[in-house]
Amino acid sequence: MKILFAAGECAPFIKTGGLGDVAAALPRALSEAPGSEIAVFIPYYKALKDDPELQVELVAEFTVPLSWRNVYAGVFRLVSRKKKLQYYFIDNEYYFYRDGSIYGHMDDGERFAYFSKAILESLRYLNWYPDIIHCNDWQTALIPVFLNAQYRGAEGCQNIRTVYTIHNIEYQGWAGHDFLGEVMGLGEEWRGVVDMNGAVNFMKAAIVTADRITTVSRTYAFEIQNSYFAHGLDGVLRDNGWKLAGVVNGIDTEEWDAATDPLIYANFTPDTLEKKAENKRFLQERLGLAVRDDVPVVIMITRLAGHKGVDLIQAVMDDLMWDEMQLVVIGTGEAQYEDMFRGYAYAFPHKMSANIVFDNTLAHQTYAGGDLVLMPSKQEPCGLTQLIAMRYGTVPIVRETGGLFDTVPAYDPETGEGRGFTFKTYNAHDMLDAIRRGCALFHDKEAWAALQKNDMRVDSSWKASVEDYWDIYRSL
Repeated sequence: MKILFAAGECAPFIKTGGLGDVAAALPRALSEAPGSEIAVFIPYYKALKDDPELQVELVAEFTVPLSWRNVYAGVFRLVSRKKKLQYYFIDNEYYFYRDGSIYGHMDDGERFAYFSKAILESLRYLNWYPDIIHCNDWQTALIPVFLNAQYRGAEGCQNIRTVYTIHNIEYQGWAGHDFLGEVMGLGEEWRGVVDMNGAVNFMKAAIVTADRITTVSRTYAFEIQNSYFAHGLDGVLRDNGWKLAGVVNGIDTEEWDAATDPLIYANFTPDTLEKKAENKRFLQERLGLAVRDDVPVVIMITRLAGHKGVDLIQAVMDDLMWDEMQLVVIGTGEAQYEDMFRGYAYAFPHKMSANIVFDNTLAHQTYAGGDLVLMPSKQEPCGLTQLIAMRYGTVPIVRETGGLFDTVPAYDPETGEGRGFTFKTYNAHDMLDAIRRGCALFHDKEAWAALQKNDMRVDSSWKASVEDYWDIYRSL
């Protein structure tokens, strides 16, 4: 089977969040199946074009009809010996050769409408027609629309099927009323497909036109059919619920492996768990915290945004600083939260470390050195942080939502079953209670070690998820 995987980003080339990790790991896992051919398409951003180590070759040049204009497109391919897994980069310097973030530009709608159409236009120049086009989030949401509206009758495109994955329903892709004709080049008969509240909504259009819809956990698939979670798309999703499925993300278990990770201070396994204490002492020394084995280190590696539950933490920070624990935060985000953590780190330098930065090495060392990882999210489609943390024996504290609910069953002190400490309502003191329950178990060394070993042995690989995706592809 031939799969075209289209995304706005893909690690290790360029990444802003979890989508970049998925776009790296899922196609790689799919390519291991016998008889598969996988191609990943992303834009040829400035950071990629200026990278002298990225070895690419130009394989096609053509123009893309975008309403009344014809726009240049170049297709570069990564020079690779892996014929079963190819990476393609869509080049247009007007749209993608820009400084700063890859998203957040005033013409993002036009940029990614062009990207979506350029992928479809490239197929005949590459003479490669996939069985499935797997689209991801708003950046590639217009592919099913263009395919059905303008390419379905083209040679090689009649039997292409589309899968659309919602990674985060909050970011839907909006454009003005005139976008349908002025950029997409479609007639008014398509207005009902793309229109939402008088504007063009990319995600809504994909939900209506894709053959199957997936999202990144089973619980999130149920949640987004409810108005509290859906950001206005609940009715559309309920109408199309027959083609919606939830598939939990996996992680790269080779990169995130306490036994082999080259970035951490001391490698360890469930059978050599005592070496985790060396990583904890190293982390405390590096961050200027009091070097103490007898207090739990609670870590947060996250975007500092309200929907990540940082407002709950803000409400009980004084309580946390008076408790016998240490708090390590890594991440950037809203200024109010960055300033709050900096302030508490200044006031409590031996208990609180605020690292307002993204530092991959520090993140690895923090996963290895922490005791508990805190994820009090208001919404969490899947979450990778809790899966990574468990690989290092760092126990999750999570709110029961989305993928957190699917991957972290609540710890039962009677039976010892479960993976972490949970709370249900979006309430700061319910969260505080879960933190304190986790810190209390930390002092029961036998039960704590058993929970850590249980978490480290959880299979968080892509193996089961890939089988679910193959089932979806075959069904089409």
